[in-house]
Amino acid sequence: MTRRSPLAAAGLALAVVLLLLWSLFPLYYAVLTSMESGSGIFRIRWWPEAIELGNYRALFATGAFGRSILNSVLVAVLVVTASAALGLTAAHALGRIRFPGRRLILLAVLAVSMFPQVAVLSGMFTLIRGLGLYNSLWGLALAYLLFTLPFTVWVLTTFIRELPVEIEEAAIMDGAGPFTILIRIFLPLMWPAIVTTGLIAFIIAWNEFLFALTFTLTDDMRTVPVAIALLTGGSQHELPWGMIMAASVTVTLPLVALVLVFQRRLVAGLTAGAVKG
Repeated sequence: MTRRSPLAAAGLALAVVLLLLWSLFPLYYAVLTSMESGSGIFRIRWWPEAIELGNYRALFATGAFGRSILNSVLVAVLVVTASAALGLTAAHALGRIRFPGRRLILLAVLAVSMFPQVAVLSGMFTLIRGLGLYNSLWGLALAYLLFTLPFTVWVLTTFIRELPVEIEEAAIMDGAGPFTILIRIFLPLMWPAIVTTGLIAFIIAWNEFLFALTFTLTDDMRTVPVAIALLTGGSQHELPWGMIMAASVTVTLPLVALVLVFQRRLVAGLTAGAVKG
């Protein structure tokens, strides 16, 4: 291992500090602003003069925002569960079974994942209305699968191709069927990829705004991005920036916690297949 010169080490340290400032300062300033009220929000300060939680109390005073958080959690869990279950079975078929058109299907899956939301908005609206799922969390979960399932299938298929075929052949020799091989052989080996795709699917479902605004109508079915956008102040000319910042901090912290909890498996999943031995 070569030893870095002091100048190179200092440059690396400076780059790390700048990266941390660039990444963390927006969240820090959102926390700072969420503790201000009135004209104090527009004064530039670098640290809080006092910890005021009035915006947080006002945010949860009616219970509507808490219901929106619960809706987002339910939709995100539904999307992650469905994406993992469907993606795992599809990846097993596309990664292990040879059949005509397999490469074409994979390319179609990759192409679908690149569709912009607005291009499929009217079609999804017609489908959800036709299925009777308008203004329901089930309808939102179905719509989000359009974006989470393709990349889940693509990533899991790539991962499953890297697993040794000998493991599957040994299980077949012991009499294991396809479902047993999938659940008892592949599933334990694919946890890093499943955690990675599941976390990305959770973040997509948690942050999505356009479908949530279009496919829901009542406050009891809103998710947090729409609930934040519809926050109103004391008059039609007032934007409640303090409450908006408090809401932004509240919905960001669960994502930060998830990334910190699963950081090791997340890195393992993202780097899986990068080095082929």
